[in-house]
Amino acid sequence: MRKILLALFLLTGTLGLAHAQVKLKDNHPDQYTVVRGDTLWDISSKFLRQPWKWPEIWHVNPQVNNPHLIYPGDILSLVYIDGQPKIVAERGTIKLSPRTRSTPLAEAIPAIPLQAVNSFLLNNRIIDSAEQYNSAPYVLGVKGERVLAGAGDSVYSRGKVEDENTYNIFRRGKTYTDPVTGEFLGINADYIGTGGIISIDRRSSRDNDVSTMRLSRTAQEIRPSDRLFETEALSINSNFIPAEPSSQINGYILDVPRGVSQIGQYDVVTINKGARDGLEIGNVLAVYKTGETIRDRVTGDKVKVPDERSGLLMVFRTYEKISYGLVLHATRQLAIMDRVSNP
Repeated sequence: MRKILLALFLLTGTLGLAHAQVKLKDNHPDQYTVVRGDTLWDISSKFLRQPWKWPEIWHVNPQVNNPHLIYPGDILSLVYIDGQPKIVAERGTIKLSPRTRSTPLAEAIPAIPLQAVNSFLLNNRIIDSAEQYNSAPYVLGVKGERVLAGAGDSVYSRGKVEDENTYNIFRRGKTYTDPVTGEFLGINADYIGTGGIISIDRRSSRDNDVSTMRLSRTAQEIRPSDRLFETEALSINSNFIPAEPSSQINGYILDVPRGVSQIGQYDVVTINKGARDGLEIGNVLAVYKTGETIRDRVTGDKVKVPDERSGLLMVFRTYEKISYGLVLHATRQLAIMDRVSNP
């Protein structure tokens, strides 16, 4: 019998005093049956005040063949072992309607709703420097002397490309700079489309070849000067291990790449911290609304009130200076320049 999608992560080894820091929710259940549509984050939030500490209470149950995965129908029970709370899983059953067979891994429960980030990952890219963007091959023109092109059309490109290779086409978007230091952090390249090289005219110098590309997919109409970059394998692994960053993080939300101004649950945000700051995929950060500066009517002083914690996000992709995060929880609408820090 098959089930559906999500992967339960597992930390092994001795956790020592970390167990004492795990705080159960006041209204936590003693038992929970996994259902279709659950994510690990949803489930851990039912038991814990700090859902990213789930691996610290997950107990390897010898009755479960693969302790790394849970499935719809599994029964999760809260027990105490050596005085510490633990979650044990009992393999359950669930009645399913007839459908196409799938692999057991694909039937497991995901850590987060993957649809929230998969399409984004395939369609977005950070370029590390203006030189890298400007030196990339570019769309020279549209066949038939038209100005714009869409899926199924052919376009000419100029620059160094490989015959029969597939390229994604991007248009230069926002340039990110650090709001505190002013340092250049990267360029957001907006995905425009995808096409394959079908012929190359090598009569010119190698770096200025004129090539013909057939467009297989477009998100917007292609224009001359749009840039070509080789496609990347950007699929995301659902088997995250949410954890606090190993170093102190003090950053800001720079952007919401999908263009909205108010940010809520499962929106993707860009933050001004990356791999060089110690951020890793799966790191959880708290989001804080910057406290306002108000006038003290008694003394006349201007006083900044404390920052207000207002959400949680999880990093799902890192670059050297920038990261993308998925908002997992928000108590209010978040906004650009909200502060992010260790939870």
